[in-house]
Amino acid sequence: MRLDRRFILAIVVIGFASVAWLALTIGLVYSTLESSQREGVVSQLGPRLPLIGLTWLAGLFAIAATLRWLFRRYATAPARLVEQTQVLLAAPKAAPMNHQGTKETKALADVIFQLASQRDVLREDVAAQIAQASQSVQTEKNRLAALMAELTQSVVVCNLDGRIILYNSRARLQFKTLSVAPTLAGGAELVGIGRSIYAVFERQLVAHALESIQQRISRGAGSPSAQFVTTTQAGQLLKVQMAPVRNVDVSGTAAEISGFVLMLDNVTRAFEEEHVRDQLLHGLTEGSRSSLANIQAAVDMLSYPDLETDMRERFLTVVREEVHSMSERITSMTQKATQGLKARWPLEEMLGADVLLATQRRIEARSKRSVTLENLDASIWLRVDSFSLTQALDYLAMRLVDEFDIKFFRLRLAANGNRAQLDLIWTGQAMSTETVMSWEMDSMRFGAESTPLTVRDVVERHGGEMWFERERIRHEAFFRFLLPLASVQEQLEATQILQNDSRPEYYDFDLFQSTDQTSVLDDRLLSDLSFTVFDTETTGLNPSDGDEIIQIGAARIVNGKLLKQESFEQLVNPGRLIPAATIPIHGITQDMVQGKPPITDVLPAFYAFAQDTVLVAHNAAFDMKFLQLQEKNTGLVFNHPVLDTLLLSAVVHPNQESHRLEAIAERFNITVLGRHTALGDAFVTAEVWIRLLPLLQAMGITTLRQAREAAQKTYYARLKY
Repeated sequence: MRLDRRFILAIVVIGFASVAWLALTIGLVYSTLESSQREGVVSQLGPRLPLIGLTWLAGLFAIAATLRWLFRRYATAPARLVEQTQVLLAAPKAAPMNHQGTKETKALADVIFQLASQRDVLREDVAAQIAQASQSVQTEKNRLAALMAELTQSVVVCNLDGRIILYNSRARLQFKTLSVAPTLAGGAELVGIGRSIYAVFERQLVAHALESIQQRISRGAGSPSAQFVTTTQAGQLLKVQMAPVRNVDVSGTAAEISGFVLMLDNVTRAFEEEHVRDQLLHGLTEGSRSSLANIQAAVDMLSYPDLETDMRERFLTVVREEVHSMSERITSMTQKATQGLKARWPLEEMLGADVLLATQRRIEARSKRSVTLENLDASIWLRVDSFSLTQALDYLAMRLVDEFDIKFFRLRLAANGNRAQLDLIWTGQAMSTETVMSWEMDSMRFGAESTPLTVRDVVERHGGEMWFERERIRHEAFFRFLLPLASVQEQLEATQILQNDSRPEYYDFDLFQSTDQTSVLDDRLLSDLSFTVFDTETTGLNPSDGDEIIQIGAARIVNGKLLKQESFEQLVNPGRLIPAATIPIHGITQDMVQGKPPITDVLPAFYAFAQDTVLVAHNAAFDMKFLQLQEKNTGLVFNHPVLDTLLLSAVVHPNQESHRLEAIAERFNITVLGRHTALGDAFVTAEVWIRLLPLLQAMGITTLRQAREAAQKTYYARLKY
């Protein structure tokens, strides 16, 4: 712990006072002596003055040690108690204070803890009453969240500043596809609560749509909306429908616009398919017009009765060739149209068990036969068009029932490498290979219903295989389909969409109250700012001597809330060996970073993720040095405002002996998970920052400028890397 200035000043004062007292005593005694006595005293004491000085220093040292003990016991202990009490005031729940001080301050700490515990009980009682009173509001919110989660369309709600207030899971996945680097940190840099929609759309385009809606409102339109089509930076074509969010006044009448809703459709593929169809139609039209003209001319010539035989045969040949040409064009267009139909089938990530259950219900409903399920593995995810696949299995089952009177079926699903094998099994007579091939190539029919698609079309669309096998020992036969498994990332995304608890994650309606974003950040209140809290793991502690980043983790704080679901986490290939001595600290091995993108690819994505926010880190000088050293390689300058929880902890708690992240987390009763992983440390730092905010405000530090100036005055601000 640093020495207090008051303690140093006290020692200096005591030292001067003792010297003055000693000099005054010697002077008084000296004045009472006669001249001979004075000479004797001087002769005796003169050689012993160094000893007197050493004795004085020893006494001063003893006084200093005693004073230091008294100071720490009676002066610093109350200051620590004040800081611990401030933590209790800011903490959501009181934790034991573990105060070290005098008997009186320990008793006072116990009383303060009891008062804080009583406060927590009162808080819980008030929270229970509020929860009971707001149950209807919560129900409405859950209904909205459920509706948003189940929508197959991407929906984003923004305030008038273009800050995202709400979005659903479909929008999150779609924004990932719009990312320039979707494989880096999950494509997390575009979407997020409090992020600007202008990272995707041009500001002028949205402003024009809003102006159009305002004009419709002024004309008395009941449900005004606007539409536009735009191209994203990733080259995707988006169709956007905008609707206004309007405030409601006391009388219940819709008032001014407070935000807008965007419904997004990626029409890139539809546009390309429409363009292909237009080309096909144009080619058929132009080619047929030419052929018809030639046929008409030939028919006109053939109508002459005196036409020579050679000439008649020549014109008949023209008619045959043109008819054949038209037939080929029509056949080609039909084939391309069928390919377009197959290409439009959506392949979605589905649980294999759900596919089997849907097939079981369909076969039992149509064929009136029993279907049992085997090896129902709930961990298998398929990438399939469930409708066409169940249709093909139902068609094969119907053919078996119609032609061989099969009484019951079994469905079986198992993983086989990077594919899954789905079997339709029956017991009884088996057919020939020729019969199987004819069923596979025939158009599928279901009574009066029919489709131009075949079982082979379904298999090809899935990029799979299908064949027929017999098990002679068991007297069984089965059709086996090899189908693609969903990738690990697709499984994760599909699971996130299906999870009920993810429904209400992506909204913060308090942002409707956001004001203009044009004011200078330094003069903004800390409570109004958005923060990107980040941490890095590195190969070592010397950025200027060649150490490199091997992992970046970050989370965002918007409106005072930590958005864990909008995190950024990415391993980085450092381009050098990771020292063996550092691996036990961060747990990142050379194999883990092999094949990962270099820092020059990762930093642009992180820069976009942190755009329009204040950077927060613990011991930020260390992390920022690594970012600054990459400015030449990336062309990116991280000129964001930066706050350091290490420095701000020293501002709030100057009497604490340690400001390490673990020590601060312990003071704030924060559970530390994933220590020395970039994202884990970022989460802990974010929780610390949320606890520091009210303590800073209580000290009168309310703006970004005040926080930065206070941090620079601390002892730890001298740390350099």
